[in-house]
Amino acid sequence: MPGYRKLGRPTAHRKAMLRNLVTDLLREGRISTTDQRAKEARRKTEKMITLAKRGDLHARRQVLAYVYDEDVVTKLFDEIAPKYSDRNGGYTRILKLGPRPGDCAEVVFLELV
Repeated sequence: MPGYRKLGRPTAHRKAMLRNLVTDLLREGRISTTDQRAKEARRKTEKMITLAKRGDLHARRQVLAYVYDEDVVTKLFDEIAPKYSDRNGGYTRILKLGPRPGDCAEVVFLELV
């Protein structure tokens, strides 16, 4: 059993979707998506914030390899990471909104704490 969810997508599509979710979450602070996507995006987002807390050049390059938007990376290192400097994990929260009308998928808010 793998340590990740496949989300019914080919590998390249899944990776691109998760990159976009992480980028949007770091840019906006709060996104609305399905429960399973949010749980996977939360794993990646927490890793990015933990890297940004280190603050060195290597960590910045590692984050830039995953998040392509340089403005978001700058915001992550300058604003978001210092806010969580005294916190060991648990940077995001999932708030359930209920089922989506079309396919009854569980919709949630994924937000930074």
